[in-house]
Amino acid sequence: MRFDLTDLHLFLQILDSGSITHGAAAAHMALPSASARVRGMEEALGAPLLRRSRRGVAPTTAGDALGHHARLVMGQIERMQTDLREHATGRKGPIRVLTNTAAMMEFLPERLAPYLVRHPRAAIDLKERPSQDIVKAVAGELADIGIIARAVDHGSLQLLPFAVDRLVAVVPRRHPLNGRRPLAFAALLAQPMVGLVAGNPLQDYVEEHALRAGHALTFRVRLRTFDAVCRMVEQGVGIAIMPETAAARGSAAMAVRTLALTDAWAARDLAVCVRDLQALPAHARELVDDLTGTAADGSAATDMRRARTPRRSRAR
Repeated sequence: MRFDLTDLHLFLQILDSGSITHGAAAAHMALPSASARVRGMEEALGAPLLRRSRRGVAPTTAGDALGHHARLVMGQIERMQTDLREHATGRKGPIRVLTNTAAMMEFLPERLAPYLVRHPRAAIDLKERPSQDIVKAVAGELADIGIIARAVDHGSLQLLPFAVDRLVAVVPRRHPLNGRRPLAFAALLAQPMVGLVAGNPLQDYVEEHALRAGHALTFRVRLRTFDAVCRMVEQGVGIAIMPETAAARGSAAMAVRTLALTDAWAARDLAVCVRDLQALPAHARELVDDLTGTAADGSAATDMRRARTPRRSRAR
């Protein structure tokens, strides 16, 4: 069997999006051409690579194996291109950073900006992934730096403190729960919810804990940003679970209030993970220093200690 780089790139886009249609679009390919390539790969292999359903596609065992090797091959191609680009232009290749939702939306902008300002020729390839997938990618040399929830099994990766992602409930200002002391997530399970789009790693994390508590969440609407979620909550559409930092911005500008959650899982220590800090290129190590700089002066460690003690909800 012979798969070319276009096949591998397309297949990875399909796996990442969970859809042949979206994968084809991401690979800048017409849907009929993409479908024909997938069929060709399956015929060459003699086994199905994807399980198809109304909700999209998922890899078979053979598809998982192909995806693993495709990522290794494409990662090696990217590193080759980066090395050659540096020789040709003197410009360093992009630093590959994978991050979970909380870090992407709440912490990274202010920590990445100083580095990028100091290095006008630097570039960062930043993508959002679930923590478990980030660990696999960093361990497999498909990413240079990851930002994950510390509770995730990180194997032999090195961890450095990053921040605390404290989740809270957000309710309309006139909601019956407004003014309550910290409460357990289980007390909110019957409430109509406003959430982030399906497949968002943070939203998946919240839904997983709802299922563990024996109740699937009922979403009235799903949106892409915390600001949009807060606006729906303000209008009384439902309540939401989001990082405290995002909730604070919402409550400062809108008629919403926050409620602290007593659940241990609602306060997550976030960490930077790398395979070997000293083996990273100098410019990537400098980025790690910037990402963990808040922890270097002790403030992140202080935040982590405080995160384990639920705080009273405050009217803002």
